Amino acid sequence: MFNDTISDVLTRIRNAGMVRSNTVHIPLTRMSQQLCQILEKEGYIASFQRDTTSTEERPFLTIHLKYSGTEQKPCITNLRRISSPGLRIYTNYKDIPKVLGGMGIMVLSTSKGLMTDREARFRRIGGEILCSVW
Repeated sequence: MFNDTISDVLTRIRNAGMVRSNTVHIPLTRMSQQLCQILEKEGYIASFQRDTTSTEERPFLTIHLKYSGTEQKPCITNLRRISSPGLRIYTNYKDIPKVLGGMGIMVLSTSKGLMTDREARFRRIGGEILCSVW
């Protein structure tokens, strides 16, 4: 069993991208589902769907990764966990850092749910910085 579900999701996606896998399975939680919705909306993954099989008792998400170009480069270059269970990183909306000058995204956990850094700045909401994606 794992304690940090966000790190587990990011590691599974990173590892699947490194071996050029088309799909990856992750355990279904509300947090992982919201994170996948953000990644799909921002264009980092192709799609995701909720799956349940008869051999496993727990439901899981199947993520279809996205690759670009003839060389099939992963659209996700880097995933980095910022806040961890041992060291939480919080920020207000004015101090949210930009990733690669706005080319990447930061995912924040706010009182209104998970959202990107751009959306948090627009809504003027701060929160915990979960991860950065570019």
